Amino acid sequence: MNLRRGATPRGSGVLSDDETREIDAYWRAANYLSVGQIYLLDNPLLREPLQPHHIKPRLLGHWGTTPGLNFCYAHLNRVIKARDLDMIYVMGPGHGGPAAVANAWLEGTYSEVYPDVSLDAAGMRRLFRQFSFPGGVPSHVAPETPGSIHEGGELGYSLAHAYGAAFDNPDLVVACIVGDGEAETGPLAASWHSNKFLDPVKDGAVLPILHLNGYKIANPTVLARIPEEELAQLLDGYGYRPYLVGGDDPASMHRKMAAALDQALDEIADIQRGAREEGLTERRRWPMIVLRTPKGWTGPKEVDGLPVEGTWRSHQVPLAGVRDDAEHLALLEQWLRSYRPDELFTDDGRPVEALRAMAPEGERRMSANPHANGGSLLKPLALPDFRDHAVPVDKPGTTTSAPTRVLGTFLRDVVKANPSTFRIMGADETASNRLGDVFDVTDRVFQGERLATDEHQGPSGQVIEVLSEHLCQGWLEGYLLTGRHGLFNSYEAFIHIVDAMFNQHAKWLKVTRDLPWRRPIASLNYLLSSHVWRQDHNGFTHQDPGFLDVVLNKKPEIVRVYLPPDANTLLSVGDHCLRSQDYVNVIVAGKQPALDWLPMDAAIAHATRGIGIWEWASTDGGADPDVVLACAGDIPTLETLAATDLLRQLFPELRVRVVNVVDLMRLQPSSEHPHGMPDRDYDALFTTDKPVIFAFHGYPYLIHRLTYRRAGHPNLHVRGYKEEGTTTTPFDMVMLNDLDRFHLVMDVIDRVPSLGGRVAHIRQRMADERLRLRAHTREHGEDAPEVSGWTWPH
Repeated sequence: MNLRRGATPRGSGVLSDDETREIDAYWRAANYLSVGQIYLLDNPLLREPLQPHHIKPRLLGHWGTTPGLNFCYAHLNRVIKARDLDMIYVMGPGHGGPAAVANAWLEGTYSEVYPDVSLDAAGMRRLFRQFSFPGGVPSHVAPETPGSIHEGGELGYSLAHAYGAAFDNPDLVVACIVGDGEAETGPLAASWHSNKFLDPVKDGAVLPILHLNGYKIANPTVLARIPEEELAQLLDGYGYRPYLVGGDDPASMHRKMAAALDQALDEIADIQRGAREEGLTERRRWPMIVLRTPKGWTGPKEVDGLPVEGTWRSHQVPLAGVRDDAEHLALLEQWLRSYRPDELFTDDGRPVEALRAMAPEGERRMSANPHANGGSLLKPLALPDFRDHAVPVDKPGTTTSAPTRVLGTFLRDVVKANPSTFRIMGADETASNRLGDVFDVTDRVFQGERLATDEHQGPSGQVIEVLSEHLCQGWLEGYLLTGRHGLFNSYEAFIHIVDAMFNQHAKWLKVTRDLPWRRPIASLNYLLSSHVWRQDHNGFTHQDPGFLDVVLNKKPEIVRVYLPPDANTLLSVGDHCLRSQDYVNVIVAGKQPALDWLPMDAAIAHATRGIGIWEWASTDGGADPDVVLACAGDIPTLETLAATDLLRQLFPELRVRVVNVVDLMRLQPSSEHPHGMPDRDYDALFTTDKPVIFAFHGYPYLIHRLTYRRAGHPNLHVRGYKEEGTTTTPFDMVMLNDLDRFHLVMDVIDRVPSLGGRVAHIRQRMADERLRLRAHTREHGEDAPEVSGWTWPH
């Protein structure tokens, strides 16, 4: 039945009786293997009556969604073979792990990747034993599972991942199973709009399958309980042509599903052919399937006098007391034998030939598709020479550039040189973050209505913008995981929206590093601009540098944080990040005009070191300093250099060492992070006994967290953002947080004993300067010229 009233799919009843039996056998085999993973420790083929010692001591896993996932997989295999499709499978329901593993084993891929889990009885026993077992595999779709690009443990991102995988993959079809619990999340609700960004000429296709089984853990799901007409209107409003496949009779359901799939794939082919061969530009409605099945389909219908199949009770482990309850044990054996395993597996435990023949071959298997192991398809970016975009710096701190605008000219050339392997994602902030030069060579892709007043909007493009950080992150993850490259630019404060998504991607990378068959993928690159210190116009809500703290919670071998102080250093860092693999790189850089500190050669050397003494700004003459002024971030660097200038004037005899940090991880010991510095190198820079005044871009305690093991840590005093902000001038922002140049001078006075008692009047003068300059902002609405126009003296 077509969910749009009054029509039926073409090809209804397409399956013959033999084909129906074959698909049903494959489905039964996958269901048997899935139940076995949840319950069985031994006796995988039920060659003897089931006994308590055959059961796992801890029953973990999720059955409720699994039979629906297996049903879809079996039918997708049919169309892959019939149409020679290049297809991958994204499982949105959170804990569909048994289904993914079962089908990978049936297709033979699992045994190829993990030879000890062989395609026989011994391998089946290992397959069952490892599931949700100490030292084994998780209960959800995970990196360890061949064919997966999507971690299902956190709901809401499957459809965004699917569309990201389809971008610039014109021959790929991504089948995405959306759970009806998952469909209640905000990210998934927005993800339906991804079809407005899919170009039928250069992109592949996504086939969403909304799986309505009616329940979450303990509650009904919203979309399963609204009237069918209302659901049809909702999906129609999202721009889809939905087809309903519903029921509980397997034979009837197989025929309905086959007909709906054939109809949907015919429509996809027609849309792509019209766009690619006939030049049709009108946006068409992409097909989707709404699959309505009982939760826990084919499982126990009743347990202990309570209904299970078709209810929330089937969500996890329908029979929980199997080891101790003889009735539950008997029900489990009855359940397993209902799949007739003797028909499905040979005496030595191999799937019978008829089952093997149902699976596609080679890389057409969804569990072996190279797009699901994107590193195997990854090609290096064709990168222009970033040095061609350098800004001239004859003297440090005398000229200005907008760092991200300079980076934008480099990214423009990256976009031009990599038309099908590089994309920029952003929440309507690419131009705002001063990367607008990329629009010289590409449009923002948009398939909706375009007006004459629009700029840089087109049916295709390498920039994708939507006001949802969730979609930007999900699209980019899907794009990277299928072997391409990209950049996510965002306002610093609002990247927090994807904290949890970042967590999951970092965990994915951590796990895949220990899987030799998973090939490295391009790094996930964040460019955070419109940052805390220059959000003076938007105010307190836009002032938050805390994403750095979230990032540093992840495994050190995965994460990198860069705080380039000027345009040339940003160019060097950007080039490095785009070349890297298997990392999450976070770059924080300003978009407003700022002083240029380093000529390009010096910037490259400084970025490569990640940390270093700025000799031209220091007054220690290569000797032991009286004080170290350290800084990380563009505004902290400015204030540190301005403080150094004041100290030169006030205390010409004072030996000041200026240390600038680009790579934040350099502050950690080498035992803690691959970029970390050995203690001897750190001590050589910062000393072990002299005061260190550190001006930092983010929350001060983060620097203490990175350096608490260092010998000189008791001498370290950090200034940074302390949750004080408002709509005010740039300099008033740093004064509100005590990061200003005058406060840094006061910190030096307070911590250098050799200055003696003669400094009281100077300290008071610094406090008075703060008051005077704040009064200036209140009277004139802008910073005083001596602050806004300050340059490094020569």
